[in-house]
Amino acid sequence: MKHIAVHKGAPPVQRCPWPTDEPYLRYHDTEWGVPVHADRRLFEYLILEGAQAGLSWHTVLKKRENYRAAFDRFDPEKVARYNATKIAKLLGNGGIIRNRLKIHAAIQNAKAFLKVREEFGSFDAYLWRFVDGQPVINHRKSMKEIPPRTPASDALSKDLLQRGFKFVGSTICYANMQAIGMVNDHLVTCFRHKQLS
Repeated sequence: MKHIAVHKGAPPVQRCPWPTDEPYLRYHDTEWGVPVHADRRLFEYLILEGAQAGLSWHTVLKKRENYRAAFDRFDPEKVARYNATKIAKLLGNGGIIRNRLKIHAAIQNAKAFLKVREEFGSFDAYLWRFVDGQPVINHRKSMKEIPPRTPASDALSKDLLQRGFKFVGSTICYANMQAIGMVNDHLVTCFRHKQLS
């Protein structure tokens, strides 16, 4: 297990092995696996996870502020109204991943998100039903034990697809569930596992 200190002079702490640089360390130590219940933030993760499909999360994380600016701070009402002019502007924006399918998916997902919110009162209420409203605390000892998908992510993916969402395959859904704290997949040796359990 790698020991990495966030700041020079700080005592080394044991964490999951995947954070390899400062932005990734900050994300791991302060955000990954922390339960998220704010709808706007949940929408942000939904769009970013879709943008990440086929790429590394590290790539998306580096472009996150550009995404926030380009997508109106992830306001789903605004994103749902994007037209051809806005799409052309996004396709010309070098600060984000300029993939036509992913940009169209973000707009479609905003529309589907608003419908879900209307039906359930909040996207949060809808999403967290898939783990009975409580984070699933796993006890993984190595990265090899972390699956790419689970029955819960399969069920979520199937339901989202039926509701018209795009780029929401089970693997993407599971990554999203890890990120927003629906599951705690920090390794048991990581200092964050106990803090979030």
